Amino acid sequence: MRKIRVAIDGPAGAGKSTAARMLAERVDYKYIDTGAMYRALTLLALDHDVKWDDEIALVELFEKHTIEQSGAITLIDGIDVSTKIRTNKVSRAVSIVCRHAKVRERMVGLQRQLARTGGIVMDGRDIGTVVIPDAELKIFLVATLESRAKRRMKDLENMGKPLPFDEVLANIKHRDKLDSTRAIAPLRKADDAIVIDNSELPIEEEIDMLVALVREREHWE
Repeated sequence: MRKIRVAIDGPAGAGKSTAARMLAERVDYKYIDTGAMYRALTLLALDHDVKWDDEIALVELFEKHTIEQSGAITLIDGIDVSTKIRTNKVSRAVSIVCRHAKVRERMVGLQRQLARTGGIVMDGRDIGTVVIPDAELKIFLVATLESRAKRRMKDLENMGKPLPFDEVLANIKHRDKLDSTRAIAPLRKADDAIVIDNSELPIEEEIDMLVALVREREHWE
């Protein structure tokens, strides 16, 4: 039985990270959160007063610092920033930072290195279309705007950073617009991706579905 590469894409708040992490645990794969990698660079930009639209300065930041990602842990130069990258300030800026062609070029290169072998679950917005378009299994998660906002609000509460529902909803709407209209690698479903609407789907059932799909693909020739 071979180990495969799983690409999970979808809009903000669709539960990609939770699903990818839980799936990886169930099938004993490595989980890579690519969104966290872009968030780490965004945090660096905020900490170093680099403008979000300064592509050259952002690339220089990327090249001067080391970003590492594995599961729930994200490191910058060996320091754990897993909580810091989840603030609303980072959330507002990350779609602007990651739309730059040279930033994406370098980040995608790093992500492809991490996905060279099988046995990985990688989530983001362009995994199945750009990063690993030849992944053996591609999933595209969708959910209603309201359910995504509620999910994001709960995440923020769990981190001790609560925000009003209306503000979270507005942030997700803004993120959707930026992600779907950017010139470089806009959010879109890969032609061969399996769409799962998890608006009302219990997480346990969602993971069971994903595990079954992985086990099926592991036996494909």
